[in-house]
Amino acid sequence: MYVKIRELREDRDLSQKEFAQIIGMSQTGYSKYETGENDIPTGILIAIAKYYGTSVDYLLGLTDVKEPYPAKRQV
Repeated sequence: MYVKIRELREDRDLSQKEFAQIIGMSQTGYSKYETGENDIPTGILIAIAKYYGTSVDYLLGLTDVKEPYPAKRQV
């Protein structure tokens, strides 16, 4: 997971500081997620997935498909 969030950030040419500001946290705190020093809280994980247009499962390494799941339609 940690490699994927770093790769996604680098693919967008963002620094840790820039991305941390986007999701509303400090660069130091975000850095600890990329290095695996701290686990990523669910809310932050969802924010990262939404920003990059991917699924939380992709970030967690449960799938290699980057595209998010289609939204379920309400019946």
